[in-house]
Amino acid sequence: MSGTIGSLPINYRTSSAQYTGRSGNSGRPPAPEEPLTPAVSVRRSVHRDYVICLDCGYRGKTLRRHISVRHGLSRDEYLQRWGLLSDHPLTAPAYSEHRSTLAKELGLGRKSTPAATPAPTPTPAPVDATSNPNSRRSGRSRRRSTSDDTASETAAATPTRRRRSRAAIAPQAEQTTLPGDPQSEPA
Repeated sequence: MSGTIGSLPINYRTSSAQYTGRSGNSGRPPAPEEPLTPAVSVRRSVHRDYVICLDCGYRGKTLRRHISVRHGLSRDEYLQRWGLLSDHPLTAPAYSEHRSTLAKELGLGRKSTPAATPAPTPTPAPVDATSNPNSRRSGRSRRRSTSDDTASETAAATPTRRRRSRAAIAPQAEQTTLPGDPQSEPA
């Protein structure tokens, strides 16, 4: 061993700096970062149906998940990295419009209003078909088709079974006990 126990942290720091390529006082200035070049121009990165990642050229409807998973960046970090404005879209405009119309159809984003009771509308009096001379219906009823007759006969012939839900079956299974069980024997 080249040093004493007291010099161990110093030796560790110098040896770890050699292996990792970092040193606290190497005298060299940090390497200047080379300027980033985007995969496509910023103008061409936003299309109607897709957007393109400036880092790798990935095309997608939305970039939020892509930049977080693939590049490990948040939205703000990505925008700052490329010098983009905060309103730069990371979602394709057509996709945003589609999602917006879908949400509006479902009624999302509206504040709930108390249900107003509609004013009762008067119901018209029933009209007798025989008293109206302009009625096109005749007094005779139509004959039903034979397929309707056979369907109703088979439905009547088949007995309906009442089915129990699983929730109704489960308590019965818990109530059954074995003959030698002390809980089932009368007291």
